[in-house]
Amino acid sequence: MNNRKIIKGYKTLISSRFNVGTLRGKFKDGIIYTLYSDEFNSLKVGFAENNRVLEKKLSSESLILLDMKKGNKKDVFLLITTLKELGIKYSDNFYFKYSSTLMKHLSTLGWPVGRSLYKQRKIKKELVCA
Repeated sequence: MNNRKIIKGYKTLISSRFNVGTLRGKFKDGIIYTLYSDEFNSLKVGFAENNRVLEKKLSSESLILLDMKKGNKKDVFLLITTLKELGIKYSDNFYFKYSSTLMKHLSTLGWPVGRSLYKQRKIKKELVCA
């Protein structure tokens, strides 16, 4: 017979001087996007402050806009960190080698990927009544 002792305890909350207001100001809202390079078969994810900045990027480089949505720089940072932990490598300026695995991860993480290169699998369930 095992003699195990259960110890009850309570964790205490330590207060800090973390100011959420300054953090919000640091990550301004804008546009997060996914671009595709047909020439290099690669994807670029990023952040633009507004439509004008994004249009300038598209016109200066031969990239195709797959999709975009409202977001902030923190979203890009979190995405890059998560993909790094999943073992997906990127080059300078957040270029990724295109793969179906990468597209699946981006879609799962809620990143705008559009429907032109990645078609999400839909699972249909049928109820059978006996």
